[in-house]
Amino acid sequence: MIQTLFGSLDEPEKKSIFDRMKQAVSRTRENLEQRIEGIIALTREVDEATLEELEQSLIASDLGVTTTEEILTTLRDHAKRQRIRDGAELRQLLKTEIKAILDQQDRPIRAVSGPQIILLVGVNGTGKTTTAGKLAAVYRSQGKSVLLCAADTFRAAAIEQLEVWSQRSGVELIKSKQGGDPTAVLFDAVQVAKKRNFDVVIVDTAGRLHTKGGLMAELDKMRRITQRLIVDAPHEVLLVMDATTGQNGLQQARLFTESAGVTGIVLTKLDGTAKGGIAVAIARELNLPVRYVGVGEKIEDLLPFDSEAFAESLLGGG
Repeated sequence: MIQTLFGSLDEPEKKSIFDRMKQAVSRTRENLEQRIEGIIALTREVDEATLEELEQSLIASDLGVTTTEEILTTLRDHAKRQRIRDGAELRQLLKTEIKAILDQQDRPIRAVSGPQIILLVGVNGTGKTTTAGKLAAVYRSQGKSVLLCAADTFRAAAIEQLEVWSQRSGVELIKSKQGGDPTAVLFDAVQVAKKRNFDVVIVDTAGRLHTKGGLMAELDKMRRITQRLIVDAPHEVLLVMDATTGQNGLQQARLFTESAGVTGIVLTKLDGTAKGGIAVAIARELNLPVRYVGVGEKIEDLLPFDSEAFAESLLGGG
């Protein structure tokens, strides 16, 4: 059963998640399936040559060298103990390994008694502001009271963009004028949330280049502000990553993870890449769970990530 921040999904919702995930990773699946079928067609059994070809195919799908080597080590160990009979069995073993890697990083969301504070971090262009609006709609659809905080006061039009999303999702917004102090906006939002008993505060933060130390210092200051107001906050720091950047986004992600205390990943634009394997690489190399994936431009196009749905969608079947 798929678990979300709100509990288990019923069967129709679960089916919808599977169908939409399958559509989102279709480019990656087609690319990977073509490669796997080509490998299997060259041999009647799965041998070392087959596994070497598979290794290159997984790397090409952006699972990354480290993750691919781990998967291949497990497959080779299996082959030594028990022969891998055919392509169907190889495919199933791959699904199992990918799901296992993703599940290793899965961890429950902390239960909180007061407002749940969620910071969205990441460089400009990854879809932070859009994700904030979509995430607000997710919580709102579950009957949660949500407050959006426009703490990206530096990027032109960020506040106006988030205001549009607040209207679409039917939630309130705390904002200041462009160029204002982002920590002051955050302070006001948390105070309002405590006073009016909001369930969730979603904070859109600035996203200038990750190489600028000022941004990391600012994010650290924002974390400390929330901790001063709510002892165990922020409860989630979600790094918003653009799936189309693939392995190139991992170094960026490492810097944010070290400086901003990232607890999970939102992977956007998954539907726009043939390298969807980056989701597995992120989980394995950053030791972080993928919480959500963005699969389109509409307000409902933010899906709770599920390892089973992803592995099945990526490799077919199920």
